[in-house]
Formats: sequence, structure tokens, C-alpha cells
Amino acid sequence: MGFKEILPYILGPSRYLGNEVNSIHKDPVKVQLKFALCFPDLYEVGMSHLGLQILYHILNQDERIVVERVFAPDRDLEGLMRKRQILLSTWESGIPLKECDIIGFSFQHELCYTNVLNILNLGGIPIYARQRNERYPLVIGGGSVIVNPEPVSPFIDGFLIGDGEEAILEIANVYLEWKKTRGSKEELLTNLAHIPGFYLPFAFYPRYHIDGSIKEVEELLPNYKVKRRVIKDLNSVSFPISPIVPYSRPIHDRLSIEVARGCSHGCRFCQAGFIYRPVRERLPQQVIDLVETGLKNTGYEEVSLLSLSIGDYQTLEGLLPPLMDKLVPEGIALSLPSLRVGTISPEIMTQISRVRRSGFTIAPEAGTQEMRDRINKKITEQDLFETAKEVFARKWPSLKLYFMIGLPGETQEDVEAIAELTRHLVRLGKHKFQITISVSTFVPKAHTPFQWEKQITLEESRSKIHFLRKKAWEYGYRIRWHEPEQSFLEGVFSRGDRRLHEVILRAWLKGARFDSWRDRFRFDLWQSAFEDARLDPNFYFLERSKDDLLPWAKIDIGVSPEFLWQEKLKSQRGETTPDCRYAGCQDCGLCDFKEISPITYQLPITISQKSSTNFQSTNPRKYRLFFSKINDARF
Repeated sequence: MGFKEILPYILGPSRYLGNEVNSIHKDPVKVQLKFALCFPDLYEVGMSHLGLQILYHILNQDERIVVERVFAPDRDLEGLMRKRQILLSTWESGIPLKECDIIGFSFQHELCYTNVLNILNLGGIPIYARQRNERYPLVIGGGSVIVNPEPVSPFIDGFLIGDGEEAILEIANVYLEWKKTRGSKEELLTNLAHIPGFYLPFAFYPRYHIDGSIKEVEELLPNYKVKRRVIKDLNSVSFPISPIVPYSRPIHDRLSIEVARGCSHGCRFCQAGFIYRPVRERLPQQVIDLVETGLKNTGYEEVSLLSLSIGDYQTLEGLLPPLMDKLVPEGIALSLPSLRVGTISPEIMTQISRVRRSGFTIAPEAGTQEMRDRINKKITEQDLFETAKEVFARKWPSLKLYFMIGLPGETQEDVEAIAELTRHLVRLGKHKFQITISVSTFVPKAHTPFQWEKQITLEESRSKIHFLRKKAWEYGYRIRWHEPEQSFLEGVFSRGDRRLHEVILRAWLKGARFDSWRDRFRFDLWQSAFEDARLDPNFYFLERSKDDLLPWAKIDIGVSPEFLWQEKLKSQRGETTPDCRYAGCQDCGLCDFKEISPITYQLPITISQKSSTNFQSTNPRKYRLFFSKINDARF
């Protein structure tokens, strides 16, 4: 019996069908490699992730490979699968997970680790890498969070650090060559180590001081170095023109087009700003072509242009008018997430409001100019108010602002300033507009200038959020917040070492699942797991010195540790670092200006006018359709 046979007994069965529009189905018998792309969260989250769609598209272009999806089964499906002893299989063809050749996990945050263990276990696959020989699938991982893979490294055979578009096919080719020789698993892993950006946990052995700090990391593979993989030109790699259209509503129900990768603003808390450098923009004409083709192949009613800072896309003002001219007649809205104050001109706001306005989101991050300088968030209060005035004047229904608490050097005055700044915005909007602030606790991240900083305690986090919630009632704004307990756990794993694998295992055995979901998160299970493993989680919150050996020290992201350290010192002095796009190279160590360098485009731009995608008829006709939903369609 397959797990699809119990779909009548669970909630949201359409999540598990695997036959959506644009899903790809190949005969597993006729291919040489079976690849399972696993997203360790619910379907509606995974189907909102563009990276999954990109890898699915690239791998399936190879006729030798069938790649199919796997998502974390919800609790009701998991319960029935365990009760009836049904093994987890892929969505499209129902290939049992343990019969796949490669299983690739996408790690997008630290709170998905127990879901990874659960997927392996439901698939009948041993959890620890050392328990899996060549008869089991190769289990690999990728994604932003694994620039520090150490907490989960005992469970995973290897990790790809950096961009995956080119490397994923190299991994597949190495596997296919190894498969011909029927070699040992150790031979396979050694071969994979030659792929730039591939990190093998078994190649390093950490030793610890009695206080828990790392004493040394022994290198077990001679001359083995791990440097982040970087796509030189975004225009040169394949991008999905027919993305899968989900049945059930995903978190982001729209056509997503990545227009740029990387950010050079250098916000010192932001991991993405350092691990995705340099800035690489997509050609404006290619953006237009991808939007047109993607809409034709999906039927979406909203388009999202994605970038870490979309307002910094150099040709945005020139791109929007011709793009909106194509979208407006069809009533298709445009979404520009991650807009940065100071990059939003009145012309941009006019263009994106031509169809419909949902909400406007900006991220000041801190309430005072002094704190914004410390974190290198180069926006002023005047910039913020000017942007808010434009939003209010154009009658956007809501304004949302992101703030962080617990930033290095923060005082109570900085926390109070968040509430005061929001109160001024409420007054500026004359109480006619819904203003919401979203508050999260600062977590020091690997490969950032703040990787050495301490994280505030759980009690401090609760106290600061309580204060802002109280002020929200008084000042008339709404507030949402990231649970302090979840930020606590995120902080442990963001700078965690290999010893934490036992905590993850114990928490999973106790029932921890979907820890990023507020209504499913069980902090008591994690507290018990830490106690059982005899590890103090507060150890990972301590401030680190420059001489401390960090768990991720063997991973080179391209940005030099010395540059990061100098950025930390500049933060303490309240000094900012300019954006290299506008002020020249800042010597972060990444670009050699031969192989790796920023790629941007300048105005003016020329957009070719192709045939319109509008479907207009001078002779309207009416049709009446009758249909029945049978077989899988009944779900």
C-alpha cells in the first residue's frame, strides 16, 4: 500500500497528489538516476520556494535523470503511515524514498532539522550517515542555513555550499560515473570532494576544550578546501519557464522571477548579504521574457520580482513601465518584496499600484539613527517619513515595518525608540491606515560581522517584546513578533557545533516536528532534549573572541574573516561602510574582477516589443461546461 491510498482520511489531500500543472513525469525504469528533492516543511511552504523549482527544472532537463519532490507529511498523514507501516515515497511517481539514488534536502532555516530526521525515518532510511552504506541513497543538503552545517552534519553525507545551478548536475554526473564502477560509499564521497563547494563532514574531526569551545579541527582529507560555489552570471543559467502550479494555496501564490542575486549594502546582521555576494543582475529583457512566458504557462494573477533588495535593481524604473503595460490589461498585479527605504521613487510606486495595492513593507530594523549606523542600515528617519508620506498619499491599505531587538549595543532607549517611531507614523497617517510592526530577536549568524556577538537571553527577549506589545495598545499600531523561544533555538543552531546532533535526535524522538510553526512548536521538548544530552544551550549565546575557533571555520564563503572582524569594530565605533556598487570596492575579499565580479546594468534600457499576450475578442461567446471530478481529482 502506498501513502496515496490513505488520502481520503487526511486533511488537505491535494498537497500529496504530485500531478499538478507543469509537474514532470518520467518512467523511472527508463532513467539512470532517481533524484528526490526534499523540502523539510509542509507542501504550501515548499511550493513557495523558488530554489526548489529551479533545481527541479534543471535536473529534469537531463534525460538520464528523473527528479521528483518530497515534502514533510503533516501530522495526520504521518500518524496513518506509521500505523499502517507505509513508507514515504516521492510525489510524482511514488518511488519509495529508500529506492532513490540521491536525496537532496533544502535547508532554509534552523528550525527544520527534526523534519529532516522524520522524512528519513518515514522513508525507511537510517538517520545517521555512518549507518548508511552504498546500498542506501546518497543524502546531501543545500540552502542558505548550511553555511554552518555542523549541527546536522552527522546525519548528512555532504553539503553544497553556495549556488546550486551548475553544481547539482556535477554531483549527478559524479554519482553516475561511480554507479558504473559499483564502488564503495567512501569512494563516492571522495570523488564528490573534488566538486568546488562540496563539504564533506567526515573530512573534518573537531576536538573540544573542557569548557565546550573548539580546540582544533583535524583535517582527515589531504589538501581538501571548501569554498562557496558562485554563479558568475545569472543570465547564463537555466530558469524555469513553466513552474509547477500548486493545487492548494501556497504561502506565496504568484509567479516569482529572480531579477538579481546578492546584496552589497552590508547590513552587519544579515547573513544573506554576505553569503550571496556579489550582486548579479538579470538582463531586463530576460526578466520581461520570463514574466510573459511564465504567465502564459501558469495563469497566475500576480507576479513577484525577487531580490534581496529589489529597489537596488539598477534598471527597475526603466523596466516597470513596459512590464506594467503588459500586466495591466490582464489585471495581473505586481509585487516588489524587500523594498528598501531610499530606493523607492514616486515613479516606482505609481507603476506598482496600477492594478491593485495589497500592503507596503519596509525594514528600518532599528528605532534610532545611532543603532542603524551600528548595523550599517544606511537609512535616515527623514527617508522613512518621506516614504511613508508617499504610501499614505497613494492610499495603500497598510504599512508594515520590520524591527529587531537585542542588537549589539542596544539600550532600553533603542527599544523605546521603536515604539516612538511607529507612533509618529500612526500620527502621520492620521489613524486612517493600518500600521503593523513585526519584531524579531537578533540572532548572530555565521559569516557575518556579528558572528562573534552575544545573543540576549530568553528573559530579555520576552521583556522587550512585552514592552512593545504594551505600547502598541497605547499608540494604536498592530504588532506581530517572532516567539522568543523559537529565536532562542535558532540562536543555538546558528552558531552550533557538531555536538548538537544528539539534541536534535532526542527532540525528534520526543515528538518535535515543524518547529518553525508557532502552533506546533514545543519548547518543553527541546528543554528536555538539552537536559538529556547534558548540553547547556546558553553556551552558544556567549560572545566570542577573534581567536576562538568557530564551528564553520573550514568553510570559505569568499568574504575574508578579517573584513568581517573590521566591520564588527566599525559597528562598535558607529561607523558605516558604503555600498560597493556606488562607492567602489570595499575590499571584502570576494571579487577578483576576472572570474568573479558584480554584474549590473544601467539606464536607459531597450525592451523589444513582442506580440501582446492579451486575449481580447471582438465577438464574445458564452460556453457552458459540465465536468466530474473522479480519481485523484476528487481530492
